[in-house]
Amino acid sequence: MALAFAPGPDNIYVLVQSISHGKSYGMATVCGLITGCIIHTTLLAFGVSAIIAANENLFFGIKLLGAIYLLYLAYKVFKSDASLNFNSEHVPKKSLKQLFVQGFFMNVLNPKVTIFFLAFFPGFLFSETMSTVWQFYILGGLFMLVSFIIFSIIALLAGQIKTYTLKHKNSGFVLKWLQIVVFVGIAVFILI
Repeated sequence: MALAFAPGPDNIYVLVQSISHGKSYGMATVCGLITGCIIHTTLLAFGVSAIIAANENLFFGIKLLGAIYLLYLAYKVFKSDASLNFNSEHVPKKSLKQLFVQGFFMNVLNPKVTIFFLAFFPGFLFSETMSTVWQFYILGGLFMLVSFIIFSIIALLAGQIKTYTLKHKNSGFVLKWLQIVVFVGIAVFILI
């Protein structure tokens, strides 16, 4: 949940579309983004499952690289500006279908999402007996459900969110440190 709430390009895009054109436009974007996660989950489920079956040391190496990537993300957030920018002056209006398709391709073509899933999901495998493919699909489904709920809340409450963050100048600072804590915490969890 913390990852979905943390300001990133996806939820900021949903927020800007909702602020600029209305809630239904934000929701169309949300649906496209979430649908794209199915592709990443499938690639991960079949690719990483094969690696796990082939070599546990290689699987540990993937987890280690995942933890390093998450620590890198935490560092990037640490070095970034804590201010939130909701400038919607130059946001072109697109149809709901166009926003769905754009959201889908934004997600599918973003290699950072694949890398993030690769870094994040293996640390949360929960069964020695269940197929890793099914476990990855369950984790992917949970991630999509939580992200859908949170992104939908962002789309539906866009006006209030913008007003709150503009009134409370330290909200960007709090969200920045929330991201850092989450990334570092997951990196540590993956390695334990």
